[in-house]
Amino acid sequence: MNSIKATLIALGSLAMLGAMSGNASAQIVALGASNTQGKGVGASAAYPAQLQAMLKAKGANMRVANAGISGDTTAGMLARLSRAVPQGTRVVIVQYGGNDKRRGISPAQHQANVAEIESQLSSRNIKVVHADGYIRQAMQAGMTQSDRIHLTVEGHRQVAEQLLSSVR
Repeated sequence: MNSIKATLIALGSLAMLGAMSGNASAQIVALGASNTQGKGVGASAAYPAQLQAMLKAKGANMRVANAGISGDTTAGMLARLSRAVPQGTRVVIVQYGGNDKRRGISPAQHQANVAEIESQLSSRNIKVVHADGYIRQAMQAGMTQSDRIHLTVEGHRQVAEQLLSSVR
């Protein structure tokens, strides 16, 4: 009887490990510019890190990688897409930001870059979630640093909360 009980416990443990390893392979990449990177607040307070903590608190064992680079453009994001989004990625949160406009990149080229980024992700069966709208909402709510461009820690928290349901 004890050996049967031990075997059942072992099988249950193996099943749990299998389920946990499936969740552990789920990955999210936040691809973007300075607000993704966490300019002014640091990567540990940026929305990708806060989102990972929120997911963990809800029992989701998912890793959120921060692939934000301050000053990046859609052309830069496109050029580094294959390096920034590794195999096994399930969701990419994109934050295109306003650097294209600041650098004089035409709206048509911006749209072409965005379309190509999203096409490449779609061809890899990766879900795309847009963060720019949530970031604009936080900006409109006054959750910006003194430059009025980059989010405060509270702004990053709000963005992470809004993204939570989209990535689970």
